[in-house]
Amino acid sequence: MMRLGFTRERTSAADPVGQSRSLTPEQIEAEFQKLKTRIHRELIESLDLSKLAAMEEARLRAHVRNLAEALLRAQPNLAAGIDEDRLLEELMAESFGLGPLEPYMQDPDVTDILVNGPREVYVERLGRLQLTNTVFADEEHLMQIIQRVVARVGRRIDEQAPMVDARLPDGSRINAIIPPLALNGPVLSIRRFGIQPLGLQDLVRFGSICPAMIQVLAAAVEGRVNLMISGGAGSGKTTLLNNLSRFVPEDERIVTIEDSAELKLQRRHVVRLETRQANAEGAGEVRPRDLVRNALRMRPDRIILGEVRGAEALDMLQAMNTGHEGSMTTIHANDTLDALSRLEVMVSMAGEEIPVPVVRRYIASALTVVVHLARLKGGVRRVMRISEILGMENGDYQLQELFGFRQQGVDSEGRAKGFFYATGSTPRFLSRLEERGVSLDPKLFTERTLEPGDPNGWNWEEKA
Repeated sequence: MMRLGFTRERTSAADPVGQSRSLTPEQIEAEFQKLKTRIHRELIESLDLSKLAAMEEARLRAHVRNLAEALLRAQPNLAAGIDEDRLLEELMAESFGLGPLEPYMQDPDVTDILVNGPREVYVERLGRLQLTNTVFADEEHLMQIIQRVVARVGRRIDEQAPMVDARLPDGSRINAIIPPLALNGPVLSIRRFGIQPLGLQDLVRFGSICPAMIQVLAAAVEGRVNLMISGGAGSGKTTLLNNLSRFVPEDERIVTIEDSAELKLQRRHVVRLETRQANAEGAGEVRPRDLVRNALRMRPDRIILGEVRGAEALDMLQAMNTGHEGSMTTIHANDTLDALSRLEVMVSMAGEEIPVPVVRRYIASALTVVVHLARLKGGVRRVMRISEILGMENGDYQLQELFGFRQQGVDSEGRAKGFFYATGSTPRFLSRLEERGVSLDPKLFTERTLEPGDPNGWNWEEKA
């Protein structure tokens, strides 16, 4: 639990918060936040802004901390009853970071920060959603934090533009929505990306995937097989895509296209493109479809679309079918077939009157492998299915499942448990891999339960 900002002792008769014995912890925390907001306001007013621009960051932080300590000492009636260390740290966070949220931004176990107004902050830690005792002083305090975050990434949020979706410098994704659209006050969501991204060894250790699956996916990527990763929000699609990128040969040029740049591909020759929202006058918008078309003129060997969600689906499929094999993307979906159905709808959004059977044949010829992920009970993430698209049969997709995960209830901690398995089906794309000098042992696909150990001593660290 976070330490509260006040002790239980009355500091003086004049102390306005000396009645802390009769206040609830929530009220005490609210008073602490109000005090911090007041001192922070005084701190900003006392700064000589004309001199700050020339200061190095380390010197600037030291200067601000000294001023904060002086302002704190200037309030003797309050200082005796306050956790000064915490107050000073949060004042620094108010000045340079995200205020009360800064401790969670530094916690490597926190993956999501969800602020439902000034009095309700949730975090997801190690896959579990938890209500914290963190509060903001008021709605104005929360709005200041939101506006500071948005301003850092060159966006704006106000009544004319009450929604924003952007990324922080560390790659974390933020979404904010404010009144009048948010009825209970400003809402802020932060999807964090760790300082040290999860590697394949981490995914195996957490049970998200097994080595046999990695071996097949690595060969598919190296052999330029078009691949789509599907799954719900927070299921690990981007993490898996980042890790699979390490198997792209070093001599290939990759162009990535994203709404908010989250991909951190483990390759050198990568050109990163990001969409742009319209300005206040409604001009200047750059859509994913515009970037996909432009990417085709940039001599890419592969195009990686961070997430397909609209009309750019048609251009992506065209790229996969016209010499950019080995391209990859992700899509939000509940299952493999659902992902393909969503892709059909997105193609129709391009405005081209293409018959559904033609769209389906186009998708089936462009995509070869679909990897479906899910976030199960207790926050565990699993690769649920790896499927190969064989083509069309009677107007429907012909799929064969290569690997899967079967859930068997939950463990004593309420987390989903189960096992990975191979179906016994041998993929048709093996012959294509052999043509490109990539080999896979057919025994890898023998029907069996997959053990957590590494099959045949295969080592992806050496392979990459």
